[in-house]
Amino acid sequence: MTHPSPAAVIVLAAGEGTRMRSSTPKVLHAIGGRSLLGHVLTSARGLEPQRLAVVVRHEREAVAAHALALDPAVVVADQDEIKGTGRAAWCALAALDAQEPVEGAVVVLAGDVPLLDAGTLGEMLAAHAGDGNAVTVLTTRVPDPGGYGRIVRDADGSVLRIVEDRDASEDERAIDEINTSVYAFDAAVLRDALEQLQDPTSGATSNAQGEVYLTDVLAIARARGPVRAIETDDPIIVEGVNDRVQLATLGAELNRRTVTAWMREGVTVVDPASTWIDVTVELARDVTVLPGVQLLGTTTVATGATVGPDSTLDGASVGVGASVVRSHVLGATIGDRATVGPFSYLRPGTELGERGKIGGFVETKNARIGAGAKVPHLSYVGDAEIGEGANVGAGVIVANYDGVTKSRTRIGEAAFVGSDSVLVAPVEIGAGAFVAAGSTVTRDVAPGDLAVERGQLRTVSGWVVRRRPGSRSAVAAETALAAQAQPHADDETSGADVPSAPGQDSNTKGATA
Repeated sequence: MTHPSPAAVIVLAAGEGTRMRSSTPKVLHAIGGRSLLGHVLTSARGLEPQRLAVVVRHEREAVAAHALALDPAVVVADQDEIKGTGRAAWCALAALDAQEPVEGAVVVLAGDVPLLDAGTLGEMLAAHAGDGNAVTVLTTRVPDPGGYGRIVRDADGSVLRIVEDRDASEDERAIDEINTSVYAFDAAVLRDALEQLQDPTSGATSNAQGEVYLTDVLAIARARGPVRAIETDDPIIVEGVNDRVQLATLGAELNRRTVTAWMREGVTVVDPASTWIDVTVELARDVTVLPGVQLLGTTTVATGATVGPDSTLDGASVGVGASVVRSHVLGATIGDRATVGPFSYLRPGTELGERGKIGGFVETKNARIGAGAKVPHLSYVGDAEIGEGANVGAGVIVANYDGVTKSRTRIGEAAFVGSDSVLVAPVEIGAGAFVAAGSTVTRDVAPGDLAVERGQLRTVSGWVVRRRPGSRSAVAAETALAAQAQPHADDETSGADVPSAPGQDSNTKGATA
Protein backbone atom coordinates (compact mmCIF):
# COMPACT_ATOMS: atom_id res chain seq x y z
CA MET A 1 0.00 0.00 0.00
CA THR A 2 1.56 3.31 -1.16
CA HIS A 3 -0.99 5.55 0.54
CA PRO A 4 -2.03 6.03 4.15
CA SER A 5 -5.09 4.18 5.33
CA PRO A 6 -8.10 6.52 5.44
CA ALA A 7 -9.97 6.94 8.68
CA ALA A 8 -13.20 6.13 6.87
CA VAL A 9 -14.79 5.58 3.49
CA ILE A 10 -18.40 6.72 3.05
CA VAL A 11 -20.42 5.19 0.20
CA LEU A 12 -23.55 7.11 -0.81
CA ALA A 13 -26.26 4.58 -1.72
CA ALA A 14 -29.45 6.35 -0.67
CA GLY A 15 -30.76 7.44 -4.08
CA GLU A 16 -33.93 6.12 -5.69
CA GLY A 17 -32.60 5.88 -9.23
CA THR A 18 -35.92 6.65 -10.90
CA ARG A 19 -34.43 6.62 -14.39
CA MET A 20 -33.69 2.90 -14.02
CA ARG A 21 -37.47 2.35 -14.06
CA SER A 22 -37.06 -0.67 -11.82
CA SER A 23 -38.40 -2.11 -8.61
CA THR A 24 -34.81 -3.05 -7.80
CA PRO A 25 -32.77 -0.28 -6.13
CA LYS A 26 -30.28 1.17 -8.59
CA VAL A 27 -27.18 0.18 -6.63
CA LEU A 28 -28.32 -3.46 -6.57
CA HIS A 29 -28.31 -3.80 -10.35
CA ALA A 30 -25.32 -5.86 -11.45
CA ILE A 31 -22.60 -5.95 -14.07
CA GLY A 32 -19.66 -8.33 -14.31
CA GLY A 33 -20.89 -10.60 -11.55
CA ARG A 34 -21.29 -7.94 -8.85
CA SER A 35 -23.87 -5.34 -7.94
CA LEU A 36 -22.93 -1.72 -8.53
CA LEU A 37 -22.64 -1.36 -4.76
CA GLY A 38 -20.53 -4.51 -4.61
CA HIS A 39 -18.01 -3.05 -7.06
CA VAL A 40 -17.77 0.17 -5.05
CA LEU A 41 -17.36 -1.66 -1.73
CA THR A 42 -14.61 -3.83 -3.24
CA SER A 43 -12.71 -0.73 -4.34
CA ALA A 44 -13.32 0.93 -0.98
CA ARG A 45 -11.94 -2.08 0.90
CA GLY A 46 -8.89 -1.92 -1.37
CA LEU A 47 -7.96 1.31 0.44
CA GLU A 48 -7.87 -0.61 3.74
CA PRO A 49 -9.95 1.99 5.59
CA GLN A 50 -10.26 1.88 9.34
CA ARG A 51 -14.05 2.02 8.96
CA LEU A 52 -16.55 1.81 6.12
CA ALA A 53 -20.05 3.30 6.07
CA VAL A 54 -22.91 2.95 3.58
CA VAL A 55 -25.67 5.56 3.51
CA VAL A 56 -29.14 4.15 2.72
CA ARG A 57 -32.63 5.51 2.32
CA HIS A 58 -34.65 4.30 -0.69
CA GLU A 59 -35.46 0.57 -0.26
CA ARG A 60 -33.44 0.78 2.92
CA GLU A 61 -33.90 -2.84 4.04
CA ALA A 62 -32.81 -4.36 0.74
CA VAL A 63 -29.76 -2.14 0.30
CA ALA A 64 -28.65 -2.47 3.93
CA ALA A 65 -29.04 -6.25 3.88
CA HIS A 66 -27.03 -6.49 0.66
CA ALA A 67 -24.23 -4.28 2.02
CA LEU A 68 -23.99 -6.30 5.22
CA ALA A 69 -24.00 -9.57 3.27
CA LEU A 70 -21.04 -8.31 1.26
CA ASP A 71 -19.21 -6.84 4.25
CA PRO A 72 -20.54 -7.53 7.77
CA ALA A 73 -18.26 -4.80 9.19
CA VAL A 74 -20.05 -2.05 7.26
CA VAL A 75 -21.72 0.68 9.31
CA VAL A 76 -25.19 1.32 7.86
CA ALA A 77 -26.23 4.99 8.14
CA ASP A 78 -29.78 6.12 7.49
CA GLN A 79 -30.33 9.37 5.61
CA ASP A 80 -33.34 11.33 6.88
CA GLU A 81 -35.85 13.36 4.87
CA ILE A 82 -33.36 16.13 4.11
CA LYS A 83 -31.95 15.61 0.62
CA GLY A 84 -28.51 16.08 -0.83
CA THR A 85 -25.10 14.47 -0.92
CA GLY A 86 -23.90 16.71 1.89
CA ARG A 87 -26.72 15.54 4.14
CA ALA A 88 -25.91 11.92 3.29
CA ALA A 89 -22.28 12.46 4.30
CA TRP A 90 -23.45 14.19 7.48
CA CYS A 91 -25.60 11.18 8.42
CA ALA A 92 -22.68 8.81 7.81
CA LEU A 93 -20.33 10.92 9.96
CA ALA A 94 -22.92 10.98 12.73
CA ALA A 95 -23.24 7.18 12.65
CA LEU A 96 -19.47 6.72 12.71
CA ASP A 97 -18.94 9.39 15.39
CA ALA A 98 -21.50 7.62 17.58
CA GLN A 99 -19.07 4.70 17.78
CA GLU A 100 -15.88 6.74 17.90
CA PRO A 101 -15.14 10.24 16.51
CA VAL A 102 -13.63 10.14 13.04
CA GLU A 103 -10.24 11.80 12.74
CA GLY A 104 -8.18 11.91 9.57
CA ALA A 105 -8.98 11.41 5.90
CA VAL A 106 -12.53 10.56 4.83
CA VAL A 107 -13.11 9.32 1.28
CA VAL A 108 -16.61 9.82 -0.13
CA LEU A 109 -17.80 7.67 -3.06
CA ALA A 110 -21.03 7.31 -5.01
CA GLY A 111 -22.56 3.84 -4.90
CA ASP A 112 -23.25 3.75 -8.65
CA VAL A 113 -19.71 4.15 -10.08
CA PRO A 114 -18.66 0.53 -10.66
CA LEU A 115 -15.46 0.92 -12.69
CA LEU A 116 -13.62 3.14 -10.21
CA ASP A 117 -10.70 1.06 -8.95
CA ALA A 118 -8.75 1.09 -5.71
CA GLY A 119 -5.55 2.08 -7.55
CA THR A 120 -7.04 5.37 -8.75
CA LEU A 121 -8.49 6.05 -5.31
CA GLY A 122 -5.11 5.32 -3.78
CA GLU A 123 -3.45 7.90 -6.00
CA MET A 124 -6.01 10.49 -4.93
CA LEU A 125 -5.54 9.62 -1.26
CA ALA A 126 -1.74 9.77 -1.56
CA ALA A 127 -1.97 13.24 -3.13
CA HIS A 128 -4.39 14.32 -0.42
CA ALA A 129 -2.02 13.26 2.35
CA GLY A 130 1.18 14.38 0.59
CA ASP A 131 -0.10 17.91 -0.06
CA GLY A 132 -1.80 18.28 3.30
CA ASN A 133 -5.08 19.15 1.59
CA ALA A 134 -8.29 20.04 3.33
CA VAL A 135 -10.17 18.59 0.35
CA THR A 136 -9.03 16.66 -2.71
CA VAL A 137 -11.48 16.08 -5.55
CA LEU A 138 -11.06 13.57 -8.35
CA THR A 139 -11.71 15.11 -11.76
CA THR A 140 -11.57 14.17 -15.42
CA ARG A 141 -11.93 15.83 -18.83
CA VAL A 142 -14.61 14.96 -21.37
CA PRO A 143 -15.32 16.23 -24.90
CA ASP A 144 -18.90 17.17 -23.99
CA PRO A 145 -19.09 18.41 -20.39
CA GLY A 146 -22.73 19.46 -20.67
CA GLY A 147 -24.71 18.59 -17.54
CA TYR A 148 -21.64 18.15 -15.33
CA GLY A 149 -20.27 20.40 -12.62
CA ARG A 150 -17.19 22.29 -13.84
CA ILE A 151 -13.94 22.61 -11.90
CA VAL A 152 -12.97 26.27 -11.57
CA ARG A 153 -9.30 26.69 -10.66
CA ASP A 154 -7.24 29.68 -9.68
CA ALA A 155 -3.88 30.70 -11.13
CA ASP A 156 -1.86 28.17 -9.11
CA GLY A 157 -4.16 25.29 -10.03
CA SER A 158 -6.03 25.09 -6.74
CA VAL A 159 -9.78 24.54 -6.90
CA LEU A 160 -11.79 27.71 -6.33
CA ARG A 161 -15.18 26.07 -6.59
CA ILE A 162 -17.35 23.60 -8.45
CA VAL A 163 -20.04 25.30 -10.50
CA GLU A 164 -23.07 23.34 -11.70
CA ASP A 165 -23.88 23.44 -15.40
CA ARG A 166 -27.12 25.36 -14.90
CA ASP A 167 -25.33 28.03 -12.87
CA ALA A 168 -22.23 28.34 -15.04
CA SER A 169 -21.31 31.39 -17.11
CA GLU A 170 -20.41 31.07 -20.79
CA ASP A 171 -16.72 30.99 -19.91
CA GLU A 172 -17.29 28.38 -17.22
CA ARG A 173 -19.33 26.19 -19.58
CA ALA A 174 -16.30 26.08 -21.86
CA ILE A 175 -14.32 24.29 -19.14
CA ASP A 176 -13.97 20.59 -19.97
CA GLU A 177 -12.71 19.48 -16.55
CA ILE A 178 -15.61 18.03 -14.59
CA ASN A 179 -16.40 16.93 -11.06
CA THR A 180 -16.65 13.15 -10.59
CA SER A 181 -18.24 13.40 -7.10
CA VAL A 182 -15.30 11.47 -5.63
CA TYR A 183 -13.60 13.25 -2.74
CA ALA A 184 -11.08 12.97 0.07
CA PHE A 185 -11.85 15.27 3.02
CA ASP A 186 -10.18 16.03 6.28
CA ALA A 187 -12.81 14.78 8.72
CA ALA A 188 -12.79 17.94 10.88
CA VAL A 189 -13.05 20.18 7.82
CA LEU A 190 -15.96 18.15 6.44
CA ARG A 191 -17.79 18.12 9.74
CA ASP A 192 -17.38 21.87 10.32
CA ALA A 193 -18.34 22.83 6.78
CA LEU A 194 -21.50 20.72 6.86
CA GLU A 195 -22.49 22.38 10.13
CA GLN A 196 -22.18 25.77 8.42
CA LEU A 197 -24.38 24.63 5.54
CA GLN A 198 -27.21 23.45 7.81
CA ASP A 199 -28.57 23.78 11.27
CA PRO A 200 -26.93 20.86 13.07
CA THR A 201 -30.03 20.34 15.20
CA SER A 202 -32.91 20.76 12.76
CA GLY A 203 -31.02 20.12 9.56
CA ALA A 204 -32.50 23.28 8.02
CA THR A 205 -30.45 24.51 5.06
CA SER A 206 -29.60 27.97 3.81
CA ASN A 207 -30.53 27.33 0.18
CA ALA A 208 -33.93 27.48 -1.49
CA GLN A 209 -33.80 23.86 -2.59
CA GLY A 210 -33.60 22.65 1.01
CA GLU A 211 -30.74 20.32 0.07
CA VAL A 212 -27.18 20.05 1.35
CA TYR A 213 -24.51 19.61 -1.33
CA LEU A 214 -20.98 18.31 -0.88
CA THR A 215 -19.80 20.67 -3.61
CA ASP A 216 -20.60 23.60 -1.31
CA VAL A 217 -18.07 22.27 1.21
CA LEU A 218 -15.16 23.17 -1.07
CA ALA A 219 -15.62 26.96 -0.88
CA ILE A 220 -15.84 26.81 2.92
CA ALA A 221 -12.87 24.44 3.19
CA ARG A 222 -10.50 26.88 1.45
CA ALA A 223 -10.23 28.78 4.70
CA ARG A 224 -8.93 25.63 6.43
CA GLY A 225 -6.33 24.44 3.94
CA PRO A 226 -5.56 23.66 0.28
CA VAL A 227 -8.38 22.45 -1.95
CA ARG A 228 -6.89 20.65 -4.90
CA ALA A 229 -7.89 18.27 -7.67
CA ILE A 230 -6.25 15.15 -9.06
CA GLU A 231 -7.20 14.33 -12.61
CA THR A 232 -7.74 10.90 -14.12
CA ASP A 233 -7.27 10.51 -17.88
CA ASP A 234 -9.71 7.58 -18.01
CA PRO A 235 -13.19 9.21 -17.93
CA ILE A 236 -15.22 6.02 -18.08
CA ILE A 237 -13.96 4.75 -14.71
CA VAL A 238 -15.69 7.66 -12.97
CA GLU A 239 -18.92 7.41 -14.94
CA GLY A 240 -22.03 6.65 -12.93
CA VAL A 241 -25.08 4.59 -13.82
CA ASN A 242 -28.35 6.50 -14.15
CA ASP A 243 -30.32 4.31 -16.54
CA ARG A 244 -30.21 0.92 -18.21
CA VAL A 245 -28.37 2.26 -21.23
CA GLN A 246 -25.46 3.34 -19.04
CA LEU A 247 -25.70 0.05 -17.15
CA ALA A 248 -25.18 -1.86 -20.40
CA THR A 249 -22.44 0.50 -21.61
CA LEU A 250 -20.41 0.18 -18.41
CA GLY A 251 -21.09 -3.56 -18.28
CA ALA A 252 -19.67 -3.99 -21.76
CA GLU A 253 -16.64 -1.85 -20.93
CA LEU A 254 -15.99 -3.74 -17.71
CA ASN A 255 -16.20 -7.02 -19.61
CA ARG A 256 -13.83 -5.75 -22.30
CA ARG A 257 -11.29 -4.81 -19.66
CA THR A 258 -11.74 -8.12 -17.82
CA VAL A 259 -11.28 -10.21 -20.98
CA THR A 260 -8.27 -8.13 -22.02
CA ALA A 261 -6.65 -8.57 -18.61
CA TRP A 262 -7.02 -12.36 -18.80
CA MET A 263 -5.52 -12.48 -22.29
CA ARG A 264 -2.52 -10.55 -20.96
CA GLU A 265 -2.23 -13.20 -18.21
CA GLY A 266 -1.89 -16.01 -20.76
CA VAL A 267 -5.48 -17.03 -21.51
CA THR A 268 -6.47 -17.56 -25.15
CA VAL A 269 -9.78 -15.90 -25.94
CA VAL A 270 -10.61 -16.63 -29.56
CA ASP A 271 -13.42 -14.08 -29.88
CA PRO A 272 -13.38 -11.42 -27.17
CA ALA A 273 -16.52 -9.79 -28.60
CA SER A 274 -18.67 -12.85 -27.82
CA THR A 275 -17.00 -13.78 -24.53
CA TRP A 276 -18.28 -12.65 -21.12
CA ILE A 277 -16.22 -13.16 -17.98
CA ASP A 278 -17.31 -12.02 -14.52
CA VAL A 279 -14.76 -10.23 -12.35
CA THR A 280 -15.10 -13.04 -9.80
CA VAL A 281 -13.87 -15.76 -12.21
CA GLU A 282 -10.39 -17.26 -11.93
CA LEU A 283 -8.52 -18.60 -14.98
CA ALA A 284 -5.13 -20.29 -15.24
CA ARG A 285 -2.59 -19.80 -17.97
CA ASP A 286 -3.09 -21.68 -21.24
CA VAL A 287 -6.84 -21.92 -20.81
CA THR A 288 -8.62 -21.63 -24.17
CA VAL A 289 -11.99 -19.88 -24.35
CA LEU A 290 -13.84 -20.40 -27.63
CA PRO A 291 -16.56 -18.10 -29.05
CA GLY A 292 -19.90 -17.67 -27.34
CA VAL A 293 -18.73 -18.48 -23.80
CA GLN A 294 -20.00 -17.01 -20.52
CA LEU A 295 -17.89 -17.62 -17.41
CA LEU A 296 -19.88 -16.45 -14.41
CA GLY A 297 -19.81 -16.30 -10.63
CA THR A 298 -17.07 -18.22 -8.84
CA THR A 299 -16.09 -20.32 -11.86
CA THR A 300 -12.47 -21.52 -11.95
CA VAL A 301 -10.76 -23.06 -14.97
CA ALA A 302 -7.41 -24.84 -14.66
CA THR A 303 -4.40 -24.95 -16.96
CA GLY A 304 -4.89 -26.36 -20.44
CA ALA A 305 -8.67 -26.64 -20.24
CA THR A 306 -10.86 -25.66 -23.19
CA VAL A 307 -14.30 -24.14 -22.77
CA GLY A 308 -16.69 -23.66 -25.65
CA PRO A 309 -17.88 -22.85 -28.09
CA ASP A 310 -21.31 -21.71 -26.88
CA SER A 311 -21.06 -22.72 -23.22
CA THR A 312 -22.15 -21.14 -19.95
CA LEU A 313 -20.34 -21.96 -16.71
CA ASP A 314 -21.65 -20.53 -13.46
CA GLY A 315 -19.98 -21.43 -10.18
CA ALA A 316 -18.20 -24.29 -11.93
CA SER A 317 -14.76 -25.81 -11.39
CA VAL A 318 -12.95 -27.17 -14.45
CA GLY A 319 -9.84 -29.29 -14.05
CA VAL A 320 -6.53 -29.43 -15.87
CA GLY A 321 -6.87 -30.25 -19.55
CA ALA A 322 -10.63 -30.74 -19.36
CA SER A 323 -13.03 -29.87 -22.17
CA VAL A 324 -16.56 -28.42 -22.09
CA VAL A 325 -18.36 -28.12 -25.43
CA ARG A 326 -21.72 -26.38 -26.01
CA SER A 327 -22.99 -27.11 -22.52
CA HIS A 328 -24.40 -25.43 -19.42
CA VAL A 329 -22.55 -26.09 -16.18
CA LEU A 330 -24.02 -24.80 -12.94
CA GLY A 331 -22.31 -25.43 -9.61
CA ALA A 332 -20.55 -28.56 -10.86
CA THR A 333 -16.98 -29.88 -10.66
CA ILE A 334 -15.25 -31.30 -13.74
CA GLY A 335 -12.10 -33.31 -13.11
CA ASP A 336 -8.75 -33.23 -14.85
CA ARG A 337 -8.89 -34.27 -18.52
CA ALA A 338 -12.61 -34.98 -18.30
CA THR A 339 -14.92 -34.16 -21.21
CA VAL A 340 -18.43 -32.69 -21.28
CA GLY A 341 -20.86 -32.18 -24.14
CA PRO A 342 -22.05 -31.18 -26.53
CA PHE A 343 -25.47 -29.98 -25.39
CA SER A 344 -25.39 -31.25 -21.81
CA TYR A 345 -26.56 -29.72 -18.54
CA LEU A 346 -24.57 -30.27 -15.36
CA ARG A 347 -26.53 -29.09 -12.35
CA PRO A 348 -25.35 -28.37 -8.80
CA GLY A 349 -23.69 -31.21 -6.95
CA THR A 350 -22.32 -32.91 -10.07
CA GLU A 351 -18.77 -34.18 -9.70
CA LEU A 352 -17.18 -35.66 -12.80
CA GLY A 353 -14.00 -37.56 -12.04
CA GLU A 354 -10.64 -37.53 -13.78
CA ARG A 355 -10.92 -38.60 -17.43
CA GLY A 356 -14.65 -39.09 -16.99
CA LYS A 357 -17.07 -38.40 -19.81
CA ILE A 358 -20.48 -36.79 -19.96
CA GLY A 359 -21.47 -36.85 -23.60
CA GLY A 360 -24.22 -35.28 -25.67
CA PHE A 361 -27.67 -34.41 -24.35
CA VAL A 362 -27.03 -35.59 -20.79
CA GLU A 363 -28.42 -33.99 -17.64
CA THR A 364 -26.88 -34.61 -14.24
CA LYS A 365 -27.75 -33.38 -10.76
CA ASN A 366 -26.15 -34.19 -7.40
CA ALA A 367 -24.24 -37.01 -9.06
CA ARG A 368 -20.71 -38.26 -8.42
CA ILE A 369 -19.26 -39.86 -11.53
CA GLY A 370 -16.00 -41.66 -10.89
CA ALA A 371 -12.69 -41.51 -12.69
CA GLY A 372 -12.92 -42.88 -16.21
CA ALA A 373 -16.67 -43.47 -15.97
CA LYS A 374 -18.85 -42.62 -18.96
CA VAL A 375 -22.36 -41.32 -19.49
CA PRO A 376 -22.11 -40.83 -23.25
CA HIS A 377 -25.58 -40.07 -24.60
CA LEU A 378 -29.13 -38.92 -23.94
CA SER A 379 -29.32 -39.78 -20.23
CA TYR A 380 -30.55 -38.33 -16.95
CA VAL A 381 -28.47 -39.05 -13.86
CA GLY A 382 -29.77 -37.56 -10.61
CA ASP A 383 -28.83 -38.32 -6.99
CA ALA A 384 -26.41 -41.02 -8.09
CA GLU A 385 -22.94 -42.40 -7.53
CA ILE A 386 -21.20 -44.02 -10.49
CA GLY A 387 -18.02 -45.97 -9.82
CA GLU A 388 -14.72 -45.77 -11.64
CA GLY A 389 -14.76 -47.11 -15.17
CA ALA A 390 -18.51 -47.73 -15.24
CA ASN A 391 -20.43 -47.24 -18.49
CA VAL A 392 -23.98 -45.91 -18.66
CA GLY A 393 -25.54 -46.54 -22.06
CA ALA A 394 -27.63 -44.24 -24.23
CA GLY A 395 -31.07 -43.28 -22.99
CA VAL A 396 -30.58 -44.46 -19.40
CA ILE A 397 -32.72 -42.75 -16.77
CA VAL A 398 -31.90 -42.74 -13.09
CA ALA A 399 -35.40 -42.33 -11.66
CA ASN A 400 -34.52 -40.57 -8.42
CA TYR A 401 -37.88 -39.03 -7.46
CA ASP A 402 -41.10 -40.85 -6.60
CA GLY A 403 -43.16 -37.68 -6.24
CA VAL A 404 -42.40 -37.33 -2.54
CA THR A 405 -38.85 -38.47 -1.82
CA LYS A 406 -35.57 -38.29 -3.70
CA SER A 407 -33.44 -41.41 -3.30
CA ARG A 408 -29.95 -42.38 -4.40
CA THR A 409 -28.73 -44.88 -6.96
CA ARG A 410 -25.30 -46.51 -6.78
CA ILE A 411 -23.56 -48.02 -9.77
CA GLY A 412 -20.41 -49.93 -8.90
CA GLU A 413 -16.95 -49.88 -10.38
CA ALA A 414 -16.72 -51.16 -13.98
CA ALA A 415 -20.46 -51.88 -14.10
CA PHE A 416 -22.32 -51.67 -17.42
CA VAL A 417 -25.85 -50.34 -17.80
CA GLY A 418 -27.36 -51.09 -21.21
CA SER A 419 -29.18 -48.56 -23.34
CA ASP A 420 -32.73 -47.44 -22.61
CA SER A 421 -32.76 -48.79 -19.06
CA VAL A 422 -34.47 -47.23 -16.06
CA LEU A 423 -32.89 -47.53 -12.60
CA VAL A 424 -35.61 -46.90 -10.01
CA ALA A 425 -34.02 -45.48 -6.86
CA PRO A 426 -33.09 -46.52 -4.28
CA VAL A 427 -31.17 -49.25 -6.06
CA GLU A 428 -27.59 -50.49 -6.25
CA ILE A 429 -25.85 -52.03 -9.24
CA GLY A 430 -22.86 -53.96 -7.94
CA ALA A 431 -19.29 -53.72 -9.17
CA GLY A 432 -18.81 -55.39 -12.54
CA ALA A 433 -22.55 -56.10 -12.92
CA PHE A 434 -24.38 -55.82 -16.24
CA VAL A 435 -27.87 -54.49 -16.87
CA ALA A 436 -29.32 -55.63 -20.17
CA ALA A 437 -30.61 -52.98 -22.54
CA GLY A 438 -34.24 -51.99 -22.04
CA SER A 439 -34.44 -53.19 -18.44
CA THR A 440 -36.34 -51.53 -15.62
CA VAL A 441 -34.36 -52.26 -12.46
CA THR A 442 -36.23 -52.05 -9.16
CA ARG A 443 -34.04 -54.35 -7.04
CA ASP A 444 -30.34 -54.41 -6.21
CA VAL A 445 -28.02 -56.27 -8.59
CA ALA A 446 -25.15 -58.18 -7.00
CA PRO A 447 -21.58 -57.68 -8.21
CA GLY A 448 -20.92 -59.53 -11.45
CA ASP A 449 -24.58 -60.45 -12.05
CA LEU A 450 -26.60 -59.82 -15.21
CA ALA A 451 -29.94 -58.11 -14.68
CA VAL A 452 -32.66 -58.56 -17.31
CA GLU A 453 -36.09 -57.17 -16.55
CA ARG A 454 -38.28 -57.01 -19.66
CA GLY A 455 -41.80 -57.90 -20.64
CA GLN A 456 -42.17 -60.80 -23.12
CA LEU A 457 -42.65 -59.58 -26.67
CA ARG A 458 -46.13 -60.36 -28.05
CA THR A 459 -47.31 -59.66 -31.60
CA VAL A 460 -50.87 -59.70 -32.92
CA SER A 461 -50.81 -60.87 -36.52
CA GLY A 462 -52.62 -58.67 -39.04
CA TRP A 463 -53.84 -56.16 -36.43
CA VAL A 464 -53.16 -53.01 -38.50
CA VAL A 465 -54.91 -54.23 -41.65
CA ARG A 466 -57.94 -55.34 -39.66
CA ARG A 467 -58.21 -52.41 -37.24
CA ARG A 468 -56.95 -49.56 -39.42
CA PRO A 469 -58.25 -50.47 -42.87
CA GLY A 470 -57.47 -47.93 -45.56
CA SER A 471 -54.96 -46.06 -43.41
CA ARG A 472 -51.51 -45.22 -44.70
CA SER A 473 -50.05 -47.78 -42.30
CA ALA A 474 -52.46 -50.47 -43.49
CA VAL A 475 -51.68 -49.79 -47.15
CA ALA A 476 -47.94 -49.95 -46.42
CA ALA A 477 -48.37 -53.23 -44.52
CA GLU A 478 -50.46 -54.81 -47.29
CA THR A 479 -47.90 -53.76 -49.91
CA ALA A 480 -45.02 -55.21 -47.89
CA LEU A 481 -46.88 -58.48 -47.21
CA ALA A 482 -47.71 -58.83 -50.89
CA ALA A 483 -44.06 -58.28 -51.83
CA GLN A 484 -42.97 -60.95 -49.35
CA ALA A 485 -45.54 -63.45 -50.68
CA GLN A 486 -44.80 -62.89 -54.42
CA PRO A 487 -41.57 -64.96 -54.67
CA HIS A 488 -43.23 -67.93 -52.97
CA ALA A 489 -46.15 -67.78 -55.40
CA ASP A 490 -43.74 -67.78 -58.35
CA ASP A 491 -41.93 -70.81 -56.90
CA GLU A 492 -45.15 -72.82 -56.72
CA THR A 493 -46.46 -71.93 -60.17
CA SER A 494 -43.34 -71.98 -62.28
CA GLY A 495 -41.52 -74.86 -60.70
CA ALA A 496 -38.25 -72.97 -61.07
CA ASP A 497 -35.41 -73.91 -58.81
CA VAL A 498 -34.70 -71.26 -56.10
CA PRO A 499 -31.32 -71.31 -54.30
CA SER A 500 -31.65 -71.97 -50.55
CA ALA A 501 -30.21 -69.62 -47.94
CA PRO A 502 -27.34 -71.06 -45.92
CA GLY A 503 -28.66 -73.44 -43.29
CA GLN A 504 -32.16 -73.52 -44.82
CA ASP A 505 -33.88 -76.16 -46.90
CA SER A 506 -35.95 -74.56 -49.63
CA ASN A 507 -38.66 -77.21 -49.27
CA THR A 508 -39.10 -76.88 -45.49
CA LYS A 509 -39.32 -73.04 -45.48
CA GLY A 510 -37.21 -72.03 -42.42
CA ALA A 511 -36.32 -75.36 -40.82
CA THR A 512 -32.68 -75.64 -39.81
CA ALA A 513 -30.43 -77.89 -41.79
